[in-house]
Amino acid sequence: MAVINKWYMLLGVVPFLFVSMPGMTQEEGWKQEWANILSAARKDGKLVVMAGNPRSRRKLLARFTDKFGIPVEYIRVRSRKLKARLRSEREAGKYTADVYLGGIGTAYPLYLEKMFGPIRPLLILPGVVDPSKWKKGKLVFMDPEKKFFPRLFSTVGTDIFINTDYVKPTDLRSVKNLLDPKWKGKISADDPTVAGGGSGAAAKFYLRLGEEFVKKLYIDQKPVITHNRRQLTKWLADGTYPISIEPNKRSLKRLQEKGYPLKVVLDLHDFPATIGVGGGLVALLNQAPHPNAARVFVNWIASREALEIYSRARHEPTTRNDIDESFLRTELIPRPGVDYFDSASWEFLESREKVKQRLKALLGSR
Repeated sequence: MAVINKWYMLLGVVPFLFVSMPGMTQEEGWKQEWANILSAARKDGKLVVMAGNPRSRRKLLARFTDKFGIPVEYIRVRSRKLKARLRSEREAGKYTADVYLGGIGTAYPLYLEKMFGPIRPLLILPGVVDPSKWKKGKLVFMDPEKKFFPRLFSTVGTDIFINTDYVKPTDLRSVKNLLDPKWKGKISADDPTVAGGGSGAAAKFYLRLGEEFVKKLYIDQKPVITHNRRQLTKWLADGTYPISIEPNKRSLKRLQEKGYPLKVVLDLHDFPATIGVGGGLVALLNQAPHPNAARVFVNWIASREALEIYSRARHEPTTRNDIDESFLRTELIPRPGVDYFDSASWEFLESREKVKQRLKALLGSR
């Protein structure tokens, strides 16, 4: 049995060998398995996480190290450069990272290139595999195979923000009000031709309202387009461009707390609010150099402790039902019975890539 256990631990997968031992309960079985995984994880030496902005994840990763004694190395890579970096590393036979944290729009093309490993078979913590701990009655996986991308966050969002010193909320009752000539040259937008929030927003416009609307908004209305989302937020705050599509929401929240008259536009009658996972996706890179540490992490990040830390850092609701959400703005929490546009659905992700390529062709002719 020692030989079998060693073989499985090298793969980062230790089966329930202990449950069948005489006199051992199921609870004792998973605890023994978890102890073996932790021991192997500490021998891995560290965990390597690849993601974009580290600020919202700093407390999460610090707590992981404090709790398990496993150091975390953070590789910061912006979403638009992540795919190229991973592809070039793998062509050179290098596998540097264990876990990806970020948006599902960035992860989707990496999934198509088979860069991820399954998470579902690695989950053993009772508080994670217990279906009663989740709002949907189970931990939902978003990918078609239902094993790669656990849905840990589901938050209401929108793509459109205004500065109410210049734009009254009543000015935007319909999404088509964005095409009013008085807003020509007054709109800024995150770049819809690269991976990120901008391409997601444009894809929603395209799929719900058609190509003609997108051409009028992104070409005829003369918006300023950039992938610098902090700049978008600054322009929104100072009124340079009082309507913004996909600015940096964390920067925006800080400015709102300082008294800036910035408002999210929700519940347009012809453009419903969105639910998404934001940057809260976790994915396991295959051929991870520290597989046991990665297994500890993907179990722990789905736990109540980790998701509460992450939720407070991101100011977004999770899919667990045992986390106090009183600190969140109520409009961020999905309401039962509301027909939201799900930006994390696989159907949308498949369409989004096609729309992004079409937008490159359209906007390239500006």
